[in-house]
Amino acid sequence: MSLPLDGLSAIVTGAARGLGRAEALELARLGAGVVVNDYGRPGRDGSGDASATPAEEVAEEIRAAGGSAVAHHGDIADFDRARDLVDLAVATYGKLDILVNNAGILRDRMIFSMSEAEWDSVIRVHLKGHFNMTHFASVHWRTRSKSAGAPVYGRIVNTSSEAFLAGSAGQPNYAAAKGGIVGLTTSSALALAKYGVTANAICPRARTRMTQDVFAGFEEPRDGGLDPLAPEHVAPLVGYLASPAAAGVSGQLLVVHGGMVAVVERPKVSAQFDTAKESFSFDELDALLTPFYADRSAHETFAASEVLGLKHGRAGQNLS
Repeated sequence: MSLPLDGLSAIVTGAARGLGRAEALELARLGAGVVVNDYGRPGRDGSGDASATPAEEVAEEIRAAGGSAVAHHGDIADFDRARDLVDLAVATYGKLDILVNNAGILRDRMIFSMSEAEWDSVIRVHLKGHFNMTHFASVHWRTRSKSAGAPVYGRIVNTSSEAFLAGSAGQPNYAAAKGGIVGLTTSSALALAKYGVTANAICPRARTRMTQDVFAGFEEPRDGGLDPLAPEHVAPLVGYLASPAAAGVSGQLLVVHGGMVAVVERPKVSAQFDTAKESFSFDELDALLTPFYADRSAHETFAASEVLGLKHGRAGQNLS
């Protein structure tokens, strides 16, 4: 009996721990050959000495279960190392079919306390890392498609966050990066459609090394059952989006955690005001907008958190 991803190859970045590990194991379980990427730094802020061991351990776990995997130790935010990662997948499996961008770090700080380095480092790993990998994967798919004269098989699954959807006061760098990833995803979906490539983004909520303090007071597993916030709740959606079954799903944003998947619609206009004259004056805008916002909650943001039943962790931290 064939598996959904038989004959396909995948890259998962940041795959040594947490969400990335669960996603790599799930893709392998579904039949894909997996390139397990991780820089191997122990700190969730990207600090510490880099090591090839964590990525190799996950690759060995996949092989021990009867799957196919190789490890890649490298920083995907480095343009050349991202190219090397795609080249490794092609050299190992003959082609690349699936890209799961998951790698990231946290350097939390309020906007008035954040340093330039704290901003740059998070944008670099999350947003530039997603761009680097998407760039080289798309070059591969476009070249193959042009050579074949027909669309090829390509799947991109990017990792955004509810921190982008509902705001995260202590994470302006992280929230901005995750919002940028959604924009990158929708742009890529449009640009790559004619080559047979889909691109989607997920907002996962999971208890991992990066969120261990955020979820300290949240529900724990009972009677030996699966943790409601286990990364294993997220991985099946990644497997689905990577599969032929999701050929008609692209440019989408989905929230996933604990047995729940929510499809997020694009922003909609909630109200429109037109000037009674040739152009607006201050007084006319004051007369129209001040009463409108007076009837709304002072803390109601662009994407109301109650839509997803979201509750922030301490200090406005993210839940994914």
